[in-house]
Amino acid sequence: MRNTKPNVLVLRAPGTNCDVETAYCFELAGAKTERVHINRLLEDPTLLDRFQILCFPGGFSFGDDVASGRILAATIHHHLSDTIRRFRDAQKLVLGICNGFQILIKSGILVAEDQGGLQATLTWNKCGVYTARWTRLVTDGDKCVFLHGVKELYLPVAHAEGRFAARSQAVLDELEKEGRLALRYVPEDNPSDAVRDVAGVCDETGRVFGLMPHPERHIDATQHPRWTRLAPETRPKNPETAGDGFVLFKNAVEYFQ
Repeated sequence: MRNTKPNVLVLRAPGTNCDVETAYCFELAGAKTERVHINRLLEDPTLLDRFQILCFPGGFSFGDDVASGRILAATIHHHLSDTIRRFRDAQKLVLGICNGFQILIKSGILVAEDQGGLQATLTWNKCGVYTARWTRLVTDGDKCVFLHGVKELYLPVAHAEGRFAARSQAVLDELEKEGRLALRYVPEDNPSDAVRDVAGVCDETGRVFGLMPHPERHIDATQHPRWTRLAPETRPKNPETAGDGFVLFKNAVEYFQ
C-alpha cells in the first residue's frame, strides 16, 4: 500500500531561494517535507529512498554562473542521474520549477540526451532581458500527473533564460506526438517567445515535470494580481480559496493516496 502522506525532498543549493515557499505548498497539500542541501545528497544518495517526491525549486542555483541551472545540472548529470532515474522508475514523482526546470532539462533527466547531446534546452528570452509578469496558460493532453484535471492556469513567470527550444523540428514533433509538451502559454501571452509556446514539459512517464511559471506563487486567491479589482460577482467568496498553482501540489499528493 502506498503512503497516503508522501514525503517530499525539496533540494537546495547555493542561490536557491524558493525552497521554503515550495515546501510550504506541499505541506498545505498534505505532504511531509524536508529541505535538503545538494551536498547531503551527494554524500549519501540513498537519502532519496525515504521520499516519494523530489522537487527542484526556483532561484539562481550557484548564481546561474555559466548559464541558468548549468552547474547544478552538470553535478546531477555526473553524480546523481542514475539515482534520480531509479527514483522515477519506482513510480515516484519529480518536479522542477523555473530554475528547477532548467536543471532537469540541462541534466538530461527530463529529455534524454542522444549521441548529439541535449535534444532540448531553455535559453535566453527572445527579448534578451529578465521578465517577471503573470501569464495565461493552457494544458495539452493528460499525460502529466501534476496537471491532472487542469485545463487553464494563471501564474507568474520570473526568468531570463526561459525560452524552450529544441535541436530540430523533428525533436519537437516527437515530443508533441508523445504528449510531452504538457503546458503552453496562450500564444499572445508568451513571455519568452518559447517555441510552440511551451511553458512546461513532462517525461515519457508523465511523472517528471518541469515548468517555467511559478505555481508556488499563486496558491491562494489573494495572490492574484487583480484580487482587489475583480468584480464582486467573480471574486472568490472565501479569501482562502486556492489559487491556480495549488492544484499541482494537490495532484502530486493525491497521486499517492
